[in-house]
Amino acid sequence: MKNKDIYIVFGVSGCGKSTIGKLLAHHLNIQFLDGDDFHPAANIKKMSAGIPLQDEDRKGWLEAIHERIKKSDHSMVIACSALKEKYRSILKGKTPIRIHWIFLNGKFRTILERLKNRRGHFMPDDLLQSQFDALELPTYGLSYNINLSPEEIVNQIIQQTTMKSKLGLIGLGVMGKSLARNFASKGVHLSLYNRYVKGKEENVATDFIQNFPELNHAVGFEDLNAFVNSLAPPRKIFMMISAGGAVDATIESLIPLLDIGDLIIDGGNSHYKLTQARNDKLKADGIFYIGTGVSGGEEGALKGPSIMPGGEKEAYVLIQQELESIAAKDKNGNACCGHIGKGGAGHFVKMVHNGIEYAEMQLIAECYGLLKNSAGLSNVEISDVFDSWNTDGGASSYLLEITIQILRKKENELDLIDIILDKAGNKGTGSWTTIAACELGVPVPTLTAALFARYQSSFKANRINAEAKYQTNIQTSNMDYNSLLNGYQMARIINHHQGIHLIAAASQAHSWDINMAEVARIWTNGCIIRSEFMEELKHYLKTTSELLLHPEIIQKIKSHRSDLSDICGIASKTGNSSPCFQASLSYLDMYIQSQSTANIIQGQRDFFGAHRYQRKDDPSGNTHHTIWNS
Repeated sequence: MKNKDIYIVFGVSGCGKSTIGKLLAHHLNIQFLDGDDFHPAANIKKMSAGIPLQDEDRKGWLEAIHERIKKSDHSMVIACSALKEKYRSILKGKTPIRIHWIFLNGKFRTILERLKNRRGHFMPDDLLQSQFDALELPTYGLSYNINLSPEEIVNQIIQQTTMKSKLGLIGLGVMGKSLARNFASKGVHLSLYNRYVKGKEENVATDFIQNFPELNHAVGFEDLNAFVNSLAPPRKIFMMISAGGAVDATIESLIPLLDIGDLIIDGGNSHYKLTQARNDKLKADGIFYIGTGVSGGEEGALKGPSIMPGGEKEAYVLIQQELESIAAKDKNGNACCGHIGKGGAGHFVKMVHNGIEYAEMQLIAECYGLLKNSAGLSNVEISDVFDSWNTDGGASSYLLEITIQILRKKENELDLIDIILDKAGNKGTGSWTTIAACELGVPVPTLTAALFARYQSSFKANRINAEAKYQTNIQTSNMDYNSLLNGYQMARIINHHQGIHLIAAASQAHSWDINMAEVARIWTNGCIIRSEFMEELKHYLKTTSELLLHPEIIQKIKSHRSDLSDICGIASKTGNSSPCFQASLSYLDMYIQSQSTANIIQGQRDFFGAHRYQRKDDPSGNTHHTIWNS
């Protein structure tokens, strides 16, 4: 595509299209075309006879103008009535062309008086009224009141169309579109780019812009070079594309087009090690790079997500204002966004956020299973129990809120939850969390149990076969719902403790200097794991990153450990799978015991592999080996 700008000035007869168009072309030093010059002879004959043109008459005329636009190598201004949306669609066509739509808006009486005062250009009231009746007001482009002088209108057009965009966004999937609308609603001038795939992804950016009035100052592109050139320096480009090879390919395409000091932001769920490597590579080229976690789903991205940017602090400062403007706000009105740390810190924190999220979801699912299978409650009754926890039980959270709604959803008088197949999906961040924990030697059994529960759920056929062979029946049991709530809250504390421990260990290993209290504050709103407990957590973490050693947490655990134990016992006795509850209890029991059974493990390792062991009676820390079978 040639790098050109097309200015289409449109409106009803007498609005001043030609006057504004010629003046604009003069100021921009580009060609002016009058759309009326493209009418075929048949149309001219009709109009001369006073016969109104029909849509079929205008189709060929509009296509001729489009062909002229498409074939031109240069920018131009065109005056054309283009009253209906389908007329404007023909002018735009399928070719990726940067069009500035300029609508001249005026009242019927004002324009009628203008026409009456023109020599040789009188138009009857009814003919002008027919144009107003046909007019379909655009929801995009620029609109100017014709009461302004031609010079004022042209100056405003030039100012608004030649101004460089403050931020570029690549990738208009669900999250990308929501973020674009969020940025635009906060006054950020945007350039939007989406790849061109013939027959699949065509005019994605321009069509998207036309659908939302908040994007009326945004510009769309399918040409990467034109997209980059539309940005004000230092260029700031926010990528919302699938993690993996697509990110690297896009970066490689951008590098030749960027200058030293420009910034690329990866807002997808990239692996933190790849983010670190990309950061190092681009730093050598003088280009800043930020890997940022964005949590909140489609709605959060539109209304205010939780944002976790990582990279050089100097790079964050470049994009800080824009990111904080779209982020959710905490209880004090501060943005749920902040610099997490260098390198891959932002994406690491988002990865662990998702690992915690897996376990939070699984714990709710396990409560649902116990209430449905062991207590025999209906879906609505379970939702009522959850509702009481959410409103009065101190367990309020976004995930609990949506679960209440899910359990009450009907489809054809049936509970939709009973129709959903019990095979859970996952997109990789849960497994990355477990792998990272293994690499750092940090125990996260609750998070890992949630991941493996999803994996096991996918083997549906195996489970059907096994149930038939074992002839298992889940037993009912009397259940104290308050005890279940307390056990659920204890497991949640342990889940968060494990995630925080993992982030703290990574921060130390990579010298990221992550502020754990600040991470919790960023998670208090906008993100999927936002909750009442998170509000408490941000205060606990100001004094320690070992959550289970905080005095208030110790008191809670002492008061309700028995509830967690009772729930695990009920689940085990009645045949309810409860991997996250069981993993949490086991983790807690080992955490609070100074003497573990690992001495047996060390003895075994030394016996068969001479791996050596340390002794309690040797404070030097030296290792020892024993000939066990002598």
